[in-house]
Amino acid sequence: MSLRITTISSCNRVLRSLPSVNHITRHLQVCSGFSSFLFIHTNYRFFNCFLGEVSSGDKINKIHKDISSFNSRGIAKSVISRCSHLWNKKREKFAHTSLQDLLSKISNISPKTTRKFLRVSELKPQDVLQILQGFEFDFRKNAIEASAITCLWEIFKWAKNQSKNFRHLPQSFEIMASMLVRVELFREVESLFSTMQAQGISPVDNKVFSDIIEGYAATYEIEMGISVYDRMRDHGLVPSLSCYRILIQLLVRKHETQLAIRVYMDMLEQVFKLSDVESVHFENIIKLLCKDGRVQDARKFLKKAMALGLIPADSVLSEISTGYCEKKDFDDILSFYIECKRAPDVLIGNKIMFSLCSNFSTKRADLFLRDLEQLGYVPDVRTFAILICWSCHEGKLKNAFVYVAKLLSRKLKPDIYSYNALIGGVFNVGMWGHAQDIYEEAIDNGRAPTLSTFKVLLAGYCKARQFDKVKEIVDDMVKHSFIQLALLEDPLSKAFLLLGFSPFAVKVKRDNDVGFSKTEFFDGVGNGLYLETDMDEYEKKLTSILRNSMIPDFNSLLVEECDRGNLKSAYMMINDMSFWGQEPSLTAFSVLIRAHCSSRSNFKGISSLFDKYQKLASQLDGKILNLLVQALNKKEFMHKRRIIFDEMLKRNVPIENESYTALVIGLFKEKSYRGFHYYWEIARKDDWVPKLEYFHVILDYLCRQEMIEKALELFESLLVSYNHLKFEICNVLFEHLCVTGFTGIAHVCVEELNRLGYFFDYMAYAYVHLIRGFFKEKKFPEANSIFHLMVAKSMTIPYEVSLLLIPWLCSTGRFEKAIALKEIVLRSQPSDSFSIYTALMNGVCKQRKVLEASHLFFEILSKGLIPDSEIYEKLIQAHSRVNNLRRVNELFGVVIRRKLNVSIPSYRYITRLMCVEGRFLQALSVKDFMLKENSSSKVIIYNILIFSLFQTGNILLVNTLLKELEQHGLILDEITYNFLIIGYCRWQDMTSSRQCLNTLITKDLTPTNRSLRELISCMCDHGMIHEALDLSRIMELKGWVHGSSVQNRIVEGLLSQNKLQEAEEFLDRMVEKGLVPDSITYDNLIKRFCSYGRLKRAVDLLDLMLKRGNIPNAATYDFIIHSFCKCKKLHQAMDFFTEMMVKKLKPSIKTWDLIVRNLCEEGRTEDAEKLFIYMTGMALTPTREMYCLVIDRLCSDNKFEKASEVLQAMQRNGYTPDFETHWSLISNLSNFSDKESSNRSSGFLSRLLSESGFAQGKESKSKIG
Repeated sequence: MSLRITTISSCNRVLRSLPSVNHITRHLQVCSGFSSFLFIHTNYRFFNCFLGEVSSGDKINKIHKDISSFNSRGIAKSVISRCSHLWNKKREKFAHTSLQDLLSKISNISPKTTRKFLRVSELKPQDVLQILQGFEFDFRKNAIEASAITCLWEIFKWAKNQSKNFRHLPQSFEIMASMLVRVELFREVESLFSTMQAQGISPVDNKVFSDIIEGYAATYEIEMGISVYDRMRDHGLVPSLSCYRILIQLLVRKHETQLAIRVYMDMLEQVFKLSDVESVHFENIIKLLCKDGRVQDARKFLKKAMALGLIPADSVLSEISTGYCEKKDFDDILSFYIECKRAPDVLIGNKIMFSLCSNFSTKRADLFLRDLEQLGYVPDVRTFAILICWSCHEGKLKNAFVYVAKLLSRKLKPDIYSYNALIGGVFNVGMWGHAQDIYEEAIDNGRAPTLSTFKVLLAGYCKARQFDKVKEIVDDMVKHSFIQLALLEDPLSKAFLLLGFSPFAVKVKRDNDVGFSKTEFFDGVGNGLYLETDMDEYEKKLTSILRNSMIPDFNSLLVEECDRGNLKSAYMMINDMSFWGQEPSLTAFSVLIRAHCSSRSNFKGISSLFDKYQKLASQLDGKILNLLVQALNKKEFMHKRRIIFDEMLKRNVPIENESYTALVIGLFKEKSYRGFHYYWEIARKDDWVPKLEYFHVILDYLCRQEMIEKALELFESLLVSYNHLKFEICNVLFEHLCVTGFTGIAHVCVEELNRLGYFFDYMAYAYVHLIRGFFKEKKFPEANSIFHLMVAKSMTIPYEVSLLLIPWLCSTGRFEKAIALKEIVLRSQPSDSFSIYTALMNGVCKQRKVLEASHLFFEILSKGLIPDSEIYEKLIQAHSRVNNLRRVNELFGVVIRRKLNVSIPSYRYITRLMCVEGRFLQALSVKDFMLKENSSSKVIIYNILIFSLFQTGNILLVNTLLKELEQHGLILDEITYNFLIIGYCRWQDMTSSRQCLNTLITKDLTPTNRSLRELISCMCDHGMIHEALDLSRIMELKGWVHGSSVQNRIVEGLLSQNKLQEAEEFLDRMVEKGLVPDSITYDNLIKRFCSYGRLKRAVDLLDLMLKRGNIPNAATYDFIIHSFCKCKKLHQAMDFFTEMMVKKLKPSIKTWDLIVRNLCEEGRTEDAEKLFIYMTGMALTPTREMYCLVIDRLCSDNKFEKASEVLQAMQRNGYTPDFETHWSLISNLSNFSDKESSNRSSGFLSRLLSESGFAQGKESKSKIG
């Protein structure tokens, strides 16, 4: 989405020119209670209309002055301090959280595990292990939730903090560490290891350590990664191969050479197969050592690796050879290859040859070549070319021809560079007559001449004063398309230009003196000629050309190709350089990289160049490195971009804003969140500020990842940096905050900006975003307050917003206000009256206000407006909703007469109404009309009529339509078949329904869930359970999910036939094959299985519902609790009872009573009394029977004082105990009083009798239960 930038002045112009809004305010005051607004789905089209054109004025200058003086610094901190709670709501808070709360947060993930511990007040080490093992088992089957593991970590810490003597089991540490690693909570794992170390527990899981190291390496935290690695090795654990690879890669990138060598050697010493060990890491370490000039160390490192069985690649040998070449230590090169028992490949050999020739002589190079050949080295054409060229360069022409002979003896042909050198060589010794022979031989051998070939020929013939030959060479150049020669252009002048002479610097003149006093040479016909030029400069230049022709100057050729934009030729030149044992110069390499960045093409080429010439790459200047970071914008080159960026950081190269922007955007596109945070901090410390066109991309990512603090800080930086674009920057921020669910933060930001004196009249621009966002978040009161604020500030409501506001007012029943707003808009913008009327018609028709719609329709006509098809459609649909067929027919007739289009939705309304009214022939006529008007929607038209006919039970006409479809050659689509399946089922035609389903499946179409649900339900209703199972098996084979209704009906059908085992097997298959939907409900089946005594199956179904995020109803829990109590399993019943209340479900009074009864039977009267307290907290009153059960049990346990307290609580709730219970308690208390002081007991009994309603002179007002 492109950002359309507006200006402050343009906004001011339009706001100044907008009509007064006072009359709007007055009108709204008349309509009291005009207190809501709607979700405004605006776009930049609105803002274009809102901002209008630009003009100048005093007010503009004033606002520019105000804005320029606005201080943006500190606004981010202010907003964050005010509204951090708004986004912190989405983050888990665990401070001072109880164990039950922690367990309840994750109970749906592993309900079987958490249920056991919801009632415990403390955890034992074995309990923690049991919890972790339970979740570990469930995590294997389902996706891991980071929030769940965070919660488990809090439970782990909670258990540890219970007491100083608490000690987790070693296995608990390992499981917890494994979980933390899987969600990349590495700091927490470090804390875990510290606790283990303090308890003297040695970790045994190397995978956990390996994952931690990989995690730290991914975020470039090398110190932490090495620390964990050392700790791992100290414990005798071996990292995984992937861990070794990632760690070595990071160490090489960070130029930690010694650490990289140590880790690599450690990897080789392990039991990994050498075939698994990637040579690229070894090669990178060798490169790093050689780059630092430590060639001997590289050689020693290689020797150690080879001793462990590693076979070095040619590239590794090349790196060491190159290092020796740079040091000119050729004896060590030879001993190195002898030691390796290897011969260099051609590239390495040519590099050695070229280095020997350039630093010493061809003689020494020749001797060295013989030694290499004894090792098995086979020279190629370029090897001899190097010797030929350098021999010519040394003036040893004879040796050059000897090498040519050796080359030919091996059935090889000299390359064009050898021929160029030979031509230059013969010219240098004055044997110009042989040059033509060499040139022709080159052509005969298929060596196409290059521009350098022709230049050396021109220079040689000019030096020999053979200007006729010069002219022939110029003609040859024209034939080979190297140059173009004008009709009257002098060939000699052209030749001199090609050789670098200025047009008038060299002239060939004829000597007309009788004695030929000036003659220097003669032409072919005997004319005496001489040169008019600076002879010293002339000879010097020609000699230089001839000498330079001996050794090909690839760097100059490379630069020339790059300047021409011919990157393909430039790459060929790089390839030739490699075979010639040369490397590009830093200048040439820089030019090539710059050309690549400018062309934005062949990024793979850039990557390979960096890998090949790492030393040159490390010397590139900052400007080119910045260009590279910005150019490598494809995902596959993100790794290379990071390497370059890290190199820039290491060298303290100034990093451009565009480079930071490219890196940050690339990282979040790559979804490298840890890398994003790492480089983000670096960028912000360097005061990075992106350009405005990239701000919306970055802001969108930050908001969607809920990094609001970062978004606000970046927003402030942009306000400071782009003072003239504050309005546009604010617009981008408000838009993205409101779209991503942070409208509250946007609102606070607007308030802060307003408080600081920013915006003025432009607040309307921000308020539109806020209203849109609040309505998207369903925060209607907040949106309403913004709307009132706009009205209070006399802000104009934009036209497009009004179009959305009017229908919304109608939908909330505020028709008078909608009409009032319509009048306001029509007065201010009469040209848009038709759109306003259409919006209002849409609103009233949707609410079935047909009378108001009719009045509005006549009003439209009275205004001289002609209703379009949309208005007629709204009227037809509104009258169809109220079943006014007469009015629908009238409107439909008008539409036909006016030749307006009838939409498919309107046709659906008309057809439904006609079928409901029994006007089937009329419905058929409408169908025929629609078929003529909508040739592309014929099947859809038939589908609508078929559906309506099924609704009214007219199956005969449906069958007639199917035959008509067949006659017209129309093919039934997926929707048709689904309508037929459902329709036939509804009218009990099972055979036809099943046939339609079979046809649908045969055509490889998929029935809807509703079709399958209706058909299976119908089969089960008719006792066709076997047919339903057959259909289910087809669904299983197709992988179709079985919805709640399908599973419930099939299982209930099987249970009704007492096929319990088949029912359970069916449910097991659903789970095993993953055919259970997320919205599954098993409430009825749970009750059925409870009634059959299959408690385990009932609990499994309940747990499955919970895991899918569905809470069973209270009655389901009641059934399970009753079933456990019936089986005398009070402990399990209490677990479910507690879980029920944790999930805010209310047990039935019978369940309370049953739990109390069972507690009393087991003598747990204290727990029963606690339940009374819970009931009171839930606004429930214990029953009389519950109190009596507790009192009786207390009395039987001789706890008479406690029983009396319960009795008093019972009486306070309005219950009167029966005489037997009351008298038993008094008697027992009387016997108890004999053992106590008579005064004390007398007072107690009197008080009890008085409170029990037996005091003299008083009537009991207590109710009898």
